[in-house]
Amino acid sequence: MNDKAALEVLLERGPLTRSQLASITGISKPTTSQLLARLQELGLVVRDGIREGLPGRTAELYRVNPKAAYVAGIDVNPGRMAVRVAEITGEVIGEHRLSTPGRTGGDVVDRVRLALTGACGPAGIGIGELGRVVIGIPGAVNPATGRLGYAPHMSGWHVPRLVEALTAGLGARVAVENDVNLVAQAEQAYGVATGVNSFSVVWIGNGIGMALIIDGRLHRGWTGGAGEVGYMPVPGAPTAREVGRTANHGMQAYAGGPAVHKIMRSHGFRGHDPAAAVRFAVRTLTEGQGVERRQRAHAALSEVAARVAMGLAAIVAVVDPALVVLSGDVALAGGEPLRMRVEQELHAISLPRPPVRLSVLSAEPVLEGALVLALRQAQDELFTSTVP
Repeated sequence: MNDKAALEVLLERGPLTRSQLASITGISKPTTSQLLARLQELGLVVRDGIREGLPGRTAELYRVNPKAAYVAGIDVNPGRMAVRVAEITGEVIGEHRLSTPGRTGGDVVDRVRLALTGACGPAGIGIGELGRVVIGIPGAVNPATGRLGYAPHMSGWHVPRLVEALTAGLGARVAVENDVNLVAQAEQAYGVATGVNSFSVVWIGNGIGMALIIDGRLHRGWTGGAGEVGYMPVPGAPTAREVGRTANHGMQAYAGGPAVHKIMRSHGFRGHDPAAAVRFAVRTLTEGQGVERRQRAHAALSEVAARVAMGLAAIVAVVDPALVVLSGDVALAGGEPLRMRVEQELHAISLPRPPVRLSVLSAEPVLEGALVLALRQAQDELFTSTVP
């Protein structure tokens, strides 16, 4: 327990002297000296120079050894893989993108290996040195069957015991997680949901999805599909019984990317994708263009917001989250004008009235979340296994 506490403090606040570490952790100085010597011997802590310029004896500084372990996060969609490799301290040391358009067949392990090699090579490490690899994917692995579900568009990923196959094929411990679940974990770690115990992240892009954090813990559901709200029936949208399970239905048909694109075009706002069309409408609304065009922009954004809020109302009535976070290309393109309208519409039709906020993560939140989870898992394992 002392080792873990010391390593966590060094990771968060280091480099520190022995006295500083003892003071912060409450561990006695003799015990601190012993644990530092042990952690150095294990390769988990290294010296980092000396403290100078203060009264008293010169004191050595210590920090977590960044090369004690490495992790990788991968964001996967049907057209590409994006990879980041980091040291155990979180410092990113390698990145790579691999285009995979139209790939089919059972070569998923080879594809992931190629993507990882592209990121690990320049960093000077091998895939076998990775302590954890976390893959974010638009779907969910069923814990009972080990197969990927809710992702008919992910060619080649529907293999038996997907996680086990990747772990064996790569020689590194692999986790496969829903992409929006990873965004939620990044929001919880350092986004707008920091310190919030129960919240939901709603992803509005080409697809629509959600993640739930309840009492501080990610809720995955029995089959791993908690948050797959694209399949949720809503008034005004076709159901799976009417159009078939694999056809466009439910919330996805009502407020997913293609539906948003259609709404925007009907009001005269075009773009190469839904986010571009929404961005066009927001620009029209905020740049003081003609009254008629601003009215059409207002109507378009209000219609999109009303559809999003309709789905959200069912969710907040059941879960009652303290916060709703909007993320995804369309939500971020809509910015404050769309956020404000979603919140107003939600509060008008729902008894629970959680605040609605925009994500402040980077343009690649799934990749951020994958790295957050990989680091958390690797650090937990490394910091709790210091007894030889």
